[in-house]
Amino acid sequence: MGKPVIDLSLYLVTSAAVADEAHFLQTVDTALAAGVTLVQLRQKPIDGGAYYRIGQKVKAVTDRYGVPLIIDDRVDVALALDAAGVHVGQSDLPADRVRALVGPEKIIGVSAKSLTQARQAVADSADYLGVGAIFPTQTKEDAERTSMADLRSITAAVPIPVVAIGGIKEANTAQLRGTGIAGISVVSAIMGATDVAEAVTGLRRQVAEIRNWRSAK
Repeated sequence: MGKPVIDLSLYLVTSAAVADEAHFLQTVDTALAAGVTLVQLRQKPIDGGAYYRIGQKVKAVTDRYGVPLIIDDRVDVALALDAAGVHVGQSDLPADRVRALVGPEKIIGVSAKSLTQARQAVADSADYLGVGAIFPTQTKEDAERTSMADLRSITAAVPIPVVAIGGIKEANTAQLRGTGIAGISVVSAIMGATDVAEAVTGLRRQVAEIRNWRSAK
């Protein structure tokens, strides 16, 4: 079957808590219809059973659009759902141990804040990196920032795609030109938007401009 092909252009990470499940699922559905290219389900803190149940519902939506689903942190949930892959942070299982559990055909993403962490993730068989926080973020207010210079250093040094994360919204996306990123990862810019479809359209436009700027150089 082989490893799923993923498009990291506009990577939606869901909000960590589901207050209104119907609204949550509709937001994901609308975002996918408008052009989100990858979804990561992030649910903290939540027990495995509840994570699995909401994962089933989200995967039904992502499957309908043919968009891969990545599960945050929980390798067991990712396997139970037969999700496309799993994303782990620096305090989670190392990527090489995750690879041993999920096998060669699942996608593994790793969060990295430094070149050292990025290189280790590559050595541990990560498929892509999420690097940040690039801008101040309400999702993780205590998140350590990663400078644009460090982001450029990472993208230049590693052979796998890099997604910029942390506080990204349409108004600041242009600052990521020239960093070598494969895409952007957003949470509140979509999940908290008044008009989700409009927010996605604006972010897609910005990503396209980043790519056009890169190809023109």
